[in-house]
Amino acid sequence: MVPRYARPAMTALWEPEAKYRIWFEIEAHATSKLADLGVVPQSAAEALWDWWKTEPAIDVAAIDAIEAVTKHDVIAFLTWVAEQVGDEARFMHQGMTSSDVLDTTLNVQLARATDILLEDMDGLLDALKTRAEEHKYTPTIGRSHGIHAEPVTFGLKLAQAYAEFERCRARLWDARAEIATCAISGAVGTFANVDPQVEAYVAEQLGLVPEPVSTQVIPRDRHAMYFATLAVIAGSIERLAVEIRHLQRTEVLEAEEYFSPGQKGSSAMPHKRNPILTENLTGQARMIRAYALPALENVALWHERDISHSSVERFIGPDATITLDFALARLTGVVEKLLVYPERMQANMDRMGGLVHSQRVLLALTQAGVSREDAYRLVQRNAMKVWESDGRMQLLDLLKQDEEVTAALSPEQLEEKFDLGYHFKHVDTIFQRVFDAEAATDGGELDEAPGAA
Repeated sequence: MVPRYARPAMTALWEPEAKYRIWFEIEAHATSKLADLGVVPQSAAEALWDWWKTEPAIDVAAIDAIEAVTKHDVIAFLTWVAEQVGDEARFMHQGMTSSDVLDTTLNVQLARATDILLEDMDGLLDALKTRAEEHKYTPTIGRSHGIHAEPVTFGLKLAQAYAEFERCRARLWDARAEIATCAISGAVGTFANVDPQVEAYVAEQLGLVPEPVSTQVIPRDRHAMYFATLAVIAGSIERLAVEIRHLQRTEVLEAEEYFSPGQKGSSAMPHKRNPILTENLTGQARMIRAYALPALENVALWHERDISHSSVERFIGPDATITLDFALARLTGVVEKLLVYPERMQANMDRMGGLVHSQRVLLALTQAGVSREDAYRLVQRNAMKVWESDGRMQLLDLLKQDEEVTAALSPEQLEEKFDLGYHFKHVDTIFQRVFDAEAATDGGELDEAPGAA
């Protein structure tokens, strides 16, 4: 985790003290249920919770010092708690194994992290919707292969991003449900020394669901799916970031990141206004995607368990969620403050002499009885003159002077094919598809998240 790219709420989930507090809750809830089942004395559970009610500070340094001797983190924690609670603490961890604590804790952390990410996603969606509505009919050029194609609106560009992030939110919702499981099944997952009712109780208390069958560890296909989902979201972040970076290029300059008073773009060139935020988002997206591969490699563990996954998850759990949290918040800020230049969009669209209307002329010629091959040839030969003149010539003028073209289409018919508004007649339909479908695709409200505590 790099503090520069971290926000407090998400970072706090991964602090050692936060982890140890979840460890204690798992152990104490399990002890409570064991007491109800008559396996351990009721006084043992009461002693644990009585100590917890004092809101004790977790002495991370003391636990670390014990671990330096035991070389085992869970044993070090249990030893430290026993020193605080006293003799009754010996009934903790009855029939459990370390993975019961470690795996369940990781899933609690990932589920809680996802709740923050879902809130981030909602903020980004709100920003995209607002700006899409603002620029619903702002004309701009659509590009394919980086080359002028046909007119679109800037609102449609943002609506596409909205629809994409709606899908990302739905995937994230599903990933939360996938990861929010609990395993308290003991060594090799057979429940030989701990009743399944204990697992069910702990799961309920922590807002999880019992893992149907664990092999001492929660199956890592769940985690692979989770981190792959984060990687897909990162890809969508980069797609929008790259679009903004291209639009900010000097030769284009149709939109740019907000440049605040006093901000400096270059240590050498005072004139520079660089797309540093979206460039940064591109880099963060690369890192988030990189965490998906080790999660996939964690799926194939030896027999009922090994710990080859453990060191990996100590990295990717915090780093992926913290980085994605930061990236979503940063992208939201970029969208909210994005400077949009409609006049430059129009100028860029006009600079190629009306070439963006070539398809309409092609279609009109075919409808007037010209073969498609001949129609293409007629339009292209005039279009290439405009292209080679760098827009100094006008396609409409050349077409009006082409006798083969005017034999099929009158000047008035040709002029009608250069109507910009023609391209926007279905903008309302597209917006309805995107924004009127929100209720059906939003994955539910956050406070109804599957397994939410």
